[in-house]
Amino acid sequence: MRTVTQRVQHASVTIEGKIKSEIGKGLLVLVGIEDRDTQEDIEWLCKKIVNLRIFDDENGIMNRSVIDTKGEILVVSQFTLQASTKKGNRPSYIKASKADFAIPMYEAFCSEMSIQLQKRVKTGEFGADMKVELLNDGPVTIWIDSQNKE
Repeated sequence: MRTVTQRVQHASVTIEGKIKSEIGKGLLVLVGIEDRDTQEDIEWLCKKIVNLRIFDDENGIMNRSVIDTKGEILVVSQFTLQASTKKGNRPSYIKASKADFAIPMYEAFCSEMSIQLQKRVKTGEFGADMKVELLNDGPVTIWIDSQNKE
């Protein structure tokens, strides 16, 4: 499982011209799922993300987490995070899970993220054509792959 986490001033997901979800200050988390991902990957990633110390403290040092700042989280599925660009110029998405596996994993990820954050996270819609808007704060962007825990 791969994630790209961005510290944002605000973010939203629009589907077919209607805002589905929006957050204020917090994290936009893009998540890509592959067939070898497990519940352990979900738990490890969610715990890692909510505890990332990427928000400024009173001294302007990145030393606070989204939990510490009482921020929000918006989770968006993004199969293109599993792209392989080894051959040619057309990315291969063969590692990205199909919907029958990915949807339950995405839902489990969102559920676990809500548990870790101790409040409901906002979401996109799996498989939809989404327009994601954000104001990246910093910019701060962190890429994490659960297959590289060490």
